[in-house]
Amino acid sequence: MSNKLKPLIIGDLEIKIPIIQGGMGVRVSTASLASAVANCGGAGTIASVGLAYGTPENETNYLEASREALRAEIRKAKTLTSGVVGVNIMVALVNYEDSVRIAVKEKADFIVSGAGLPLRLPEFAKGFSTKLIPIVSSAKAANIIIKTWNRRYKRFPDAFVVEGPLAGGHLGFKSEDLTSPQENCLESLVVDVVKIVKEYEEKFKVIIPVIAAGGIFDGEDVARFFKLGAQGVQIATRFVTTKECSVADEFKELYLRANEEDVVIIDSPVGLPGRAIKTAFIEKIMRGEKDPIRCLYKCLITCDSATAPYCIAKALCNASVGDLDNAIVFAGSNVSRIEKIVSVKELMDDIVSRAIEELDKTVLRSYNP
Repeated sequence: MSNKLKPLIIGDLEIKIPIIQGGMGVRVSTASLASAVANCGGAGTIASVGLAYGTPENETNYLEASREALRAEIRKAKTLTSGVVGVNIMVALVNYEDSVRIAVKEKADFIVSGAGLPLRLPEFAKGFSTKLIPIVSSAKAANIIIKTWNRRYKRFPDAFVVEGPLAGGHLGFKSEDLTSPQENCLESLVVDVVKIVKEYEEKFKVIIPVIAAGGIFDGEDVARFFKLGAQGVQIATRFVTTKECSVADEFKELYLRANEEDVVIIDSPVGLPGRAIKTAFIEKIMRGEKDPIRCLYKCLITCDSATAPYCIAKALCNASVGDLDNAIVFAGSNVSRIEKIVSVKELMDDIVSRAIEELDKTVLRSYNP
């Protein structure tokens, strides 16, 4: 029987434990969490969006404050680990190109990019070894990215993150798909993307690993997606309730108290649905009330501060510091299953051991039909 999971190989980058900690924006996925995951053999991810929110510098010069905050967070992570650390950068950011260029110059190991199709990502990262990993929610999107990158840049994605409808935060689905996700279940999406990727791998002699994401909770889930052809998984929600996650204790305690009925789908001002835990602020917004916006910057391309009912950035920033009455707290669909706060090592060890156990059962069954 096996005693470990196969590493996730992305080009010349080896992730010994094939688990990527998902990027959670506005100071949830910071250097402390990312480095802790990397030190356990996984891949840690810093979310670039909102690192400077709440600071005086952000109010006077959003772009420069964002640059400095991202540089500082990557450099901090590198002092805390020699493991694999990357950055999540949303396509919808007004400073998307700027953030990508900073991440590659600071030698981030990889960039995960979604909230839109990252069709120009290779242009901004040209000449650097940082691995480029688009997030997709359909085989169609993966096909468009592969064709576009090959035609424009003569290169292919280094991997794909395939995100299903059970993830937390902003999602690449229609609202109705999130309340009845069976038709777009992650299992089907992974199988579809693996199929199309294999066609390009065989034709062009390349290797493009598929990483499953969205609603993955435990080792049994990990094993299931490995059996479907995924070579890695991305997990976000469970890492919030780790000791190394830098959000306020109130944020973590809300996760622990959450029941299934507390998880709701909201319409974000940025034009995407999102999954969050019900708070007093969300209840107010769902009643149709508005929270006046004073926007000194425009952080997201799709946000119109003149018509937006509230500032999503401010609400998420409030969450990170524990002001839950004025916050939006994003979470995945399985948040109600979390029972306690643990260290990153404890969480990783549990997920890995259960995944190995489940995969070994499959091997034994194949020998004893």
